[in-house]
Amino acid sequence: MAWQELFAAMALVLVLEGVVPFISPDALRKTYQRLIEMDDKTIRMSGLLSMIAGVILLTLVR
Repeated sequence: MAWQELFAAMALVLVLEGVVPFISPDALRKTYQRLIEMDDKTIRMSGLLSMIAGVILLTLVR
């Protein structure tokens, strides 16, 4: 049961990750360009905040 949920979650991530490139590839290019211009500390902090938000959301849903 746990493996099935893990694979379902991974599939959902892939679907959500594909929405922006499908709808607006130009916006994705611009976002990547801004990401390239950011320093490592900013990128790490945004990744950390994203993980924390995900854990909090998962806790609330579960």
